[in-house]
Amino acid sequence: MSRRIGKTAYKPVGVLLGLAAGTVAGAIFRQAWKATAGDGDAPSATDEDRGWGEVLAAAALQGAIFAVVRAAVDRGGAVGLRRLTGHWPD
Repeated sequence: MSRRIGKTAYKPVGVLLGLAAGTVAGAIFRQAWKATAGDGDAPSATDEDRGWGEVLAAAALQGAIFAVVRAAVDRGGAVGLRRLTGHWPD
C-alpha cells in the first residue's frame, strides 16, 4: 500500500478513534470526579452555586484525562497502522 493511500485510509479510522477516545475520557472523568469530590456531577463553568476553585479543578482534571486518553488512542492507532501497512501516519 502506498504511503498516500495508507495516510488517506487512516483518516476515517482516526476520526472514529477520536470519538471513542472522547467517550472513554468522559466516562473516566465522571468516575474520577465522583471519587475525588464525592459529588455525582462535575460543575459547569456557569454553575452559580460552585466556586472558582471547584470549577477550575474540574476543568483541569477533565482536560488532563482527555489529553492522556487521546494521546494513548492516537498512539495505539498509529502503531496499529504501522503493523498493518509498514508506514507511520503523518
